[in-house]
Amino acid sequence: MRVSDFDFHLPEENIALRPARPRDSARLLHVAPNGALDDRGVLDLPDLLQPGDVLVFNDTKVIPAALEGIRPARAVGGGGDVTLEVNLHKRDGTDGWRAFIRPAKRVREGDEIAFGEALKAVVEAKYEGGDTLLRFDYSGAQLDEAIAATGAPPLPPYIASKRDVDEQDVEDYQTVYANEEGSVAAPTAGLHFTDRLLKALDERGVIPVHVTLHVGAGTFLPVKVEDTDDHDMHSEWCTISASAAEQINVAKAAGRRVIAVGTTALRTLESLADGKGRVRAGSRDTDIFITPGYEFQVIDALMTNFHLPKSTLFMLVSSICGLDVMQRAYAHAIETGYRFYSYGDSSLLELAAD
Repeated sequence: MRVSDFDFHLPEENIALRPARPRDSARLLHVAPNGALDDRGVLDLPDLLQPGDVLVFNDTKVIPAALEGIRPARAVGGGGDVTLEVNLHKRDGTDGWRAFIRPAKRVREGDEIAFGEALKAVVEAKYEGGDTLLRFDYSGAQLDEAIAATGAPPLPPYIASKRDVDEQDVEDYQTVYANEEGSVAAPTAGLHFTDRLLKALDERGVIPVHVTLHVGAGTFLPVKVEDTDDHDMHSEWCTISASAAEQINVAKAAGRRVIAVGTTALRTLESLADGKGRVRAGSRDTDIFITPGYEFQVIDALMTNFHLPKSTLFMLVSSICGLDVMQRAYAHAIETGYRFYSYGDSSLLELAAD
């Protein structure tokens, strides 16, 4: 398909720079299987679900992956110290991270970068688009602790370019059920959940299940090709435990619905599907790229935020409801003031009726 088919105009004023307060007070657009649109709120979610429905959450935890580093002046070649913006995006062994560095042209292989007084790294390799392999002077848990003490929440570019990261983001950019450290971007559909909403879902008889996918910064990379067949999808690590797989498979066998909270939970489920509508326990790297025409094996619905034009995520949601329906839903959302992206409002999308 042409990438231009997934384009739409989004006014700047629809981009959320802060979340709703409280976070479960955000709006929710319900898209029914027949394409009907219904303006609701996130707190209405228990009413939109049925007892026995399985709600699948990604329990990954965001690490403070945004770092500021100094590349000291070189003895040969001129120039002084250079300040760098470094965003970690994928672990590489016990002492390494792949990272996006800006300005990338000011670093080369062999350069040392200092992150304050307590943490240093050497540029081991450079790739395209500012992607760099850093090898740190700590490893394992010591490296994790040093990054936690040095870094800041890795806000998406469309927020970080408009305001500075602050202490409030430490809480805002983390789900209340986050447990497994490893993400450099939040599974943002889950940011709407609060203890009171989780309690209401439990009282409704909705069954929570946790899987893990560590979200990488590649989720924000633009699609630069003209045809979706030519896009090289980023890879992320995911896992499903034996108990989680059993709960999901029992529900599917009983005809109960499985609803993914966020595209990362959905990609995890579909990546570990066995081709027969069941999921397998296990771990893997996934680069699954879902576009219209994909036949979903596991999920019946998706709760997700509103995504960028021409993004892989807008392609994914168009696979659930159909491109025409999603273009109409997004046009409605823009016209009626829904807030977009990571800190924005939510939607509940049900698979299109046959």
